[in-house]
Amino acid sequence: MKKILFGIFLIIFFLAVGFFLFKNKVGDIRPAVLPVKPLPTNNTNITPANLPLKLPSQYTLGLFAENTGNGRDLEFSPGQTLLVSITSEGEIKALPDKNQDGRADSVKTVLTGLKNPHGIAFYNGKLYVAEETKISRYNWNEQNLEAVFDKTLFNIPQGGRHFSRSLAFDSKGNLYVTVGSTCDVCRENHPWLSAVIVSDAQGNNPRLFASGLRNSVFIAVNPETNELWGTEMGRDFLGDNAPPDEINIIKDGENYGWPNCYGDKIPDANFNQNANCSNTEPPVYRIQAHSAPLGLVFINSPQFPADWQGDLLVAYHGSWNRSSPVGYKIVRMNVEGNQVLEEEDFISGFLEESQVIGRPVDLVFDKKGNLYISDDKSGAVYIVTIK
Repeated sequence: MKKILFGIFLIIFFLAVGFFLFKNKVGDIRPAVLPVKPLPTNNTNITPANLPLKLPSQYTLGLFAENTGNGRDLEFSPGQTLLVSITSEGEIKALPDKNQDGRADSVKTVLTGLKNPHGIAFYNGKLYVAEETKISRYNWNEQNLEAVFDKTLFNIPQGGRHFSRSLAFDSKGNLYVTVGSTCDVCRENHPWLSAVIVSDAQGNNPRLFASGLRNSVFIAVNPETNELWGTEMGRDFLGDNAPPDEINIIKDGENYGWPNCYGDKIPDANFNQNANCSNTEPPVYRIQAHSAPLGLVFINSPQFPADWQGDLLVAYHGSWNRSSPVGYKIVRMNVEGNQVLEEEDFISGFLEESQVIGRPVDLVFDKKGNLYISDDKSGAVYIVTIK
């Protein structure tokens, strides 16, 4: 009996030591890997009484859709049907709300059998979809919520560690596509990796637009300046506070540093001790390392204060390898011209100790100014409205 108890003690001891060493080497991965806390499934609004989410008192956060899968990119069709990409399932789904009660009537699969679809966008009534290795265009039928293949615009190098691609159109019809790196830190063998590509709406003459972007997962065009803004995730395993995640204004011909540099022209000595960062483009704003910024949207909504118009809302997906987890929230960034002056929490409470109720991904407004948020951990889509 004593031998059994001693054996159990040794197992517990070595597990505890192993967890301590793993946490100190890699970080606290529990929020990212533990099962999500269940969401309420009725049609009532989500309030602090049943979910610990915190947001300004003048707003209400509700459950627009549930069980959608690991929802990522959000986009409204010309007829105001919300579409969401389910990258892990190879699908694009529609979430119609025909009676406009703030709750999706159904979840309809629009496209299936795709290879890691992520970015979706509409331009001139057509649906554009970014898969891991190609950009395609579809004819969109609003009445039947159907998409029929039109053409492949161009192909993209195969991904690796970062295989999600996103899309954005500017007011002139230029199509921008983000392509992440294949690794944490390395030298790529194709110029389109860790970069942004640009073409016209027909996919003609795609070319390198900007480089040195390790994983700029989401991009958005500033409606006031027509400039391309993007979130950027810094490399791993340089400690809890380096390198910073970033907000960038992505400009034609600029290099944003990866893999040799990060932040404000700081050499990554762990990768290249002789790195010259003098010609790299610094970020507009530095974010706490490992926050994992994803979707971003410029506020243009009558439901938000006048002095918030033109500011950014950014979703922090949350850390997986930091000793103390960070992120797991949505922040508002005060934007003045081409500067981000400060940030403040807009929605927080996704993280409770070592478990989460969700991980926010993308953000989009409808024509009425309601805000929608995808969550690839809980499978929910939330809606934020003014009271």
